[in-house]
Amino acid sequence: MKGYEKYKRQYYMPPENCMDWTQKEYIEKAPAWCSVDLRDGNQSLIIPMSLEEKIEFFKLLVDVGFKEIEVGFPAASETEYEFLRTLIEEDMIPDDVTVQVLTQAREHIIRKTFEAVKGAKNAVIHLYNSTSFAQREQVFKKSKEEILNIAVEGAKLLKQLSEEDGGNYRFEYSPESFTGTEIDYALDVCNAVLDIWKPTADKKVIINLPVTVELSMPHVYASQIEYMCKHMNYRENVIVSLHPHNDRGCGVADTELGILAGADRIEGTLFGNGERTGNVDIITLAMNMYSMGVDPQLDFHDMPHIVEVYENVTRMKVGMRQPYAGQLVFAAFSGSHQDAIAKGMHYRDAHDPQHWTVPYLPIDPRDVGRVYETDVIRINSQSGKGGVAFMLEEYYGYELPNEMREEIGYFMKDVSDKQHKELLPNEVKDLFEKEYRNINAPFEMQDFHFKRDGENYICDINVIADGMEQTITGKGNGRLDAISNALRDNLQVSFDIMDYKEHSLSKGSTSKAVSYVKINDCRNIDQWGVGIHEDIITSSVKALFAALNRAVSQRRASEEA
Repeated sequence: MKGYEKYKRQYYMPPENCMDWTQKEYIEKAPAWCSVDLRDGNQSLIIPMSLEEKIEFFKLLVDVGFKEIEVGFPAASETEYEFLRTLIEEDMIPDDVTVQVLTQAREHIIRKTFEAVKGAKNAVIHLYNSTSFAQREQVFKKSKEEILNIAVEGAKLLKQLSEEDGGNYRFEYSPESFTGTEIDYALDVCNAVLDIWKPTADKKVIINLPVTVELSMPHVYASQIEYMCKHMNYRENVIVSLHPHNDRGCGVADTELGILAGADRIEGTLFGNGERTGNVDIITLAMNMYSMGVDPQLDFHDMPHIVEVYENVTRMKVGMRQPYAGQLVFAAFSGSHQDAIAKGMHYRDAHDPQHWTVPYLPIDPRDVGRVYETDVIRINSQSGKGGVAFMLEEYYGYELPNEMREEIGYFMKDVSDKQHKELLPNEVKDLFEKEYRNINAPFEMQDFHFKRDGENYICDINVIADGMEQTITGKGNGRLDAISNALRDNLQVSFDIMDYKEHSLSKGSTSKAVSYVKINDCRNIDQWGVGIHEDIITSSVKALFAALNRAVSQRRASEEA
């Protein structure tokens, strides 16, 4: 691709080797979470949220379990200011939730921010200024010393106004565009701010190290974070926070490796909404931890509701393949996948294992409010026998004989392929029952009676054959054998019973019996039939008639063609 020569690596490695994080295998506990949906997420929307929509979203974030929520940039617009005042004045902020507000390191904006946050029980004042080489050179046209001084003067004013106000404020500082800043210089700026605020054990300070623009591979960011954590002043009293964006598609990886490197806190958004390619997706991060047995300290048990609210207030759409939340993330269309999932679910039913290990499903879909009927096994032209059989058994109680599963699977695949559509569970059931169950033409069984004759059974059957009602009789060493002989001797049909299975369709005294009968007809073609009735004998007779009717109908259609 032409033009690559005009690009170069814009990040800066730490001045020393920082790779201790590589010795850690996984994240052992959840970080502190801060949602920035109402600020960073909102400012990236085509149509920013209204006051009412912001309030609805705020309530959702509280319900999910966020204890820190950045509610806006109150000095930026009247809507932002009004939203914060509404939350405070109408006492909508729970006592255990801290609101966070953003301000540039500029005096009039800082003062306006303090006006907006007055009366909040718990608040974080988030101060920032850009420190990157590109911003210093092209935007601000200032030296390192001048940029550092902007941060220091802003920190001093925050401290002064907080002392004058007497409010319960905590401080946060972000060297914006951290990833494009020389790492030793970013450390100098952060330490200069910390020297002003002098954090203590009972009043810690947040230093936020944002991936304002993603410029490197995730391992580089992890090394940058490790260097900052090792050399930051007052480290024991500093909460190191990350705020990754997703320009290279690695926001989640940046964050996870950054946590291994020492970060304590994460700022992100639901579903990754944010500037350009978005902020880091907190749902993916939290559910990744959940899938490894770590409590994420956030509750996503009703993901469909969260998706619904998010889409309504932001007018954004959650992608069908969005991790953990997308409509198709648990869906299995492939036959081999369906077979493995079905066997995995049967294994769980039989062994009740402590831990979830079902193939192809990293978590139990039910844990996030999804249902197997519509979310897991999905039937289309790519599906196999295992998926169809699982669906019919799991949702409708049919335990198909092994030999029948393949035939049903191919039958459903053919229907899906010809109609060029997915088959929903109720459609699979309806197609199965229409094709195989209780087929009553050309021979319709009206009634039957058995009597014993020594070791044999004699059966009288009232049957309508091609519109003509008659009573036929047969004798055999079993009930189905007697009925089969009656049909062969009186209706000029030839067949042999090859397989038979029966079971209860559901538990309880009102359950029905289902029978499966396979016959081999005069053309040496196997045909299956299914019968359902409260009486097990009647269900088996109905299954036999269904198989025979399918065989005769197909033979006649072939002869007419």
